[in-house]
Amino acid sequence: MQAYTDQRGGDSPDELWFLQHQAVFTQGQAGKAEHILMPGDIPVVQVDRGGQVTYHGPGQLVGYVLIDLKRLGIGVRDLVTAIEQSIVDSLAELGIAAHPRADAPGVYVQSGAKIAQLGLRVRRGCSFHGLSLNVDMDLSVFQRINPCGHVGMDVTDIRSQRPEPAPAVEQLMDSLAAQLAERLNYSDSPVLDDNQLPELP
Repeated sequence: MQAYTDQRGGDSPDELWFLQHQAVFTQGQAGKAEHILMPGDIPVVQVDRGGQVTYHGPGQLVGYVLIDLKRLGIGVRDLVTAIEQSIVDSLAELGIAAHPRADAPGVYVQSGAKIAQLGLRVRRGCSFHGLSLNVDMDLSVFQRINPCGHVGMDVTDIRSQRPEPAPAVEQLMDSLAAQLAERLNYSDSPVLDDNQLPELP
């Protein structure tokens, strides 16, 4: 992700990478140590995105959004809005009402619990890092941190928000890719190589 951003030129295609991480806490550039309460056996990794601490792990869809903002003619706020609204629309397809918040990036369900996280970095006019959407995961790990620097913030996932089982992560990958492509005005449909979701350490 970082290497692609550093090496890309004016003709390099914009890309959207989907994956699942092994269990990890990531601490953004503005991160404060007091927000990591009890990491236990889960590693804490310093990363160069904005924001505070969050968790990534199995049962969560992570998307890295590699966009040349200058070429697309949009700003960071436009990209954040497009990502948040794409998540909202994908959740609506599953019967889950959700919304962004002006005071805290991410997507939240009606109870106020957070269901998706955002954290971006822009270098040379290009974005990297991106989003994570909680699908069907162990939510207790969020009690080991102050999620995104907010004390006592409730965190939820798709499985907890509807009576039906959570959809396959690959299904959500297709939906989010299509929503983002439409909102960012790409003329071509997104191409998913083999519909496989790689796991990264």
